[in-house]
Amino acid sequence: MTKHNAANERIKHDYFAYLKEALGRDEATIGGVAKSLARFEESTVARDFKRFHRAQAVAFKARLGKAVNVRTGERISKATMLSTLRDLRAFFFWLAHLPGFKSHIAYGDADYFNLSDKDVAVARAKREKPVPTLAQVHRVLSAMPADTVLERRDRALVAFTAMTGARVGALASFRLEHLDMKEGFVEQDARTVRTKFSRTFRTFFIPIGGEALAIFTAWADELERDNGWTRDGPLFPPTQTGLDEYGCFCAAGLSRTGWNTTQPINAVFRRAFAAAGLDYYNPHSFRDMLVRFGYSLNLTIEEFRAWSQNLGHADMMTTLTSYGRVPVHRQGELIRAVGAGRASVVDPDAVILARALLAKIA
Repeated sequence: MTKHNAANERIKHDYFAYLKEALGRDEATIGGVAKSLARFEESTVARDFKRFHRAQAVAFKARLGKAVNVRTGERISKATMLSTLRDLRAFFFWLAHLPGFKSHIAYGDADYFNLSDKDVAVARAKREKPVPTLAQVHRVLSAMPADTVLERRDRALVAFTAMTGARVGALASFRLEHLDMKEGFVEQDARTVRTKFSRTFRTFFIPIGGEALAIFTAWADELERDNGWTRDGPLFPPTQTGLDEYGCFCAAGLSRTGWNTTQPINAVFRRAFAAAGLDYYNPHSFRDMLVRFGYSLNLTIEEFRAWSQNLGHADMMTTLTSYGRVPVHRQGELIRAVGAGRASVVDPDAVILARALLAKIA
């Protein structure tokens, strides 16, 4: 067990305040930094930061390389190592300019937290993401029960995510007032919706076919008609707990307050895919699914730009680089088609896009 060091705790408190107030980092990011610092202090038995020496960084890297993930029992990934060491490098670089520390820590000492170029390349390598197909999502929706209000909520949640690609934080914080069913969109207003980078944007329901729109429309109507929901009520209310006749906790309908965490939403998706006999796909993977669906429609540049904005991306490059990776099986199909001598037709829009991408890279 790591012992407590009061001096370290004070300086960490100052650093977290700096991250929040000066750099604008959110609580999740600061929490990750706190975890990285805790790992380092465990390796030094909470030795005072003023007594830091570059040898500690070298020893910590060696120890981190042998560390095991408690949940999986496997060695921690290179990506986790990279993020942990990056946090520590930034912290000690910041310490080096402070009175009382700059005489003990040189800026160059922080560089000893760097990984080798080879390990950095492994950590940053792009790997195939598990992404559901649209057909699988339709299968999930058709397999989900809808006998109780909680089951209908869960089914509407999956249908809504499939049509919007909304992030899980937003799903937990949407209210009825953000909906415009007549025009077919949801307003992701950062004042009340937990959006990434507190960005405000409008997401129109993507026409994915099947029963998704009908399922969600029926749910929105049910909230107001049968449950007396006001416009400021949560769009996907948590489960209200109560006591059964034996004094045990049980589900007792819908709560009037929104979800505080996203774990229950992930649990809904996990149960839904399991019930359909499919591997689990998290809510975020639906964003990749929608980009691949867009590819299949052969969208024009203007249409794809609208598709990108619908996902909340300020730059179309984000859509292409973060979500637009061609699946390996499709990569093979395209290459084989070229090798088979398929007639090549120059798409003017593709030429424009290629030139824009090259200019962006340059």
